[in-house]
Amino acid sequence: MRIALVTLGGTISSEPLDGDTSPGPDAGGGGVVPVSGAATFVREVAPFLPDLTVVPVEMRMVPSPSLTVADLRELSACIAELVEDGDGVDGVVVAQGTDTIEETAYALDLVGAADEVPVVVTGAMRDRTAPGPDGAANVVAALRTAASPDARGRGVLVVFADRVHAARWVTKTSTFKVDAFTSEPFGPVGIVAEGRVRLGATPRPLPPFESPDGPPAKVAIVTAGLGDDLAVLPALGDAGYDGVVLVAMGAGHVPAAAVDAVAFTAQTMPVVLCSRTGAGPVFTHTYGYEGGEIDLLERGVLPGGTLTPTKARLLLMLLLASGLQGRELAHAFARHAEA
Repeated sequence: MRIALVTLGGTISSEPLDGDTSPGPDAGGGGVVPVSGAATFVREVAPFLPDLTVVPVEMRMVPSPSLTVADLRELSACIAELVEDGDGVDGVVVAQGTDTIEETAYALDLVGAADEVPVVVTGAMRDRTAPGPDGAANVVAALRTAASPDARGRGVLVVFADRVHAARWVTKTSTFKVDAFTSEPFGPVGIVAEGRVRLGATPRPLPPFESPDGPPAKVAIVTAGLGDDLAVLPALGDAGYDGVVLVAMGAGHVPAAAVDAVAFTAQTMPVVLCSRTGAGPVFTHTYGYEGGEIDLLERGVLPGGTLTPTKARLLLMLLLASGLQGRELAHAFARHAEA
């Protein structure tokens, strides 16, 4: 079985430069940067995967905050090419920095990257020279998952610390834990133990979007805080933004002083309502006070469902770049937000 390993950089590829030690309170030096690519990983994990042929593909060598929408488009095209090539591959693993794993995985899921073969995204929380680096173990578990027949038709998956997550639900919730990813409120969809992949329920499949060729839409993320009037919102249009994700308090609430700014902005561009809590859906029919979710939805704001703000932003960017507007956009967004 042939599995492609596509590397983009990130902590999993990072080492100190010029003999510096790994980061620490007294380390000094310039820290770690991505330097090791796919071929290095293949040599390291091959002894643990004698039954697999791992095909190395080094696509980028960057920290994940520097990945762009253009990079994700190229990654999607790369996966399609690997699958359609004469020799073909039976699965694909993408290794990258953890800061944007959830965005890469969700973007690939939206465009149907895993429709033909399993696609799994992974990374590492510890660099290659840290005590107990986790990168190789995560790559092995991800390759095992991509090679599992049971992973077919499950959408894009994220494998981290021997847990399997659905791209639609996963999010990074720690800056330091080795098991930094969770899938609130639904939980992981599987585990990898003794080299065996065990999968449970995964999100229902949705029709994929075609990846638009034009420039990406510009969507902001604005977080509400106590006493905030959100006066920044009406200025977004003049700054070139096409939409905004409003990260609200609790189940989707903002201060009463912010309602006018939200309402004005919702008349000029799509405003998607998400929660800053990190778990659970935005409510739609519980709180009726000024600034509550009922009030905001009546003023034209779109509910973000169970999506995190970063995923709501990606979905809105894709819909806007596809030319959707008004009710058509709202319907398409709702179909994915509530999945």
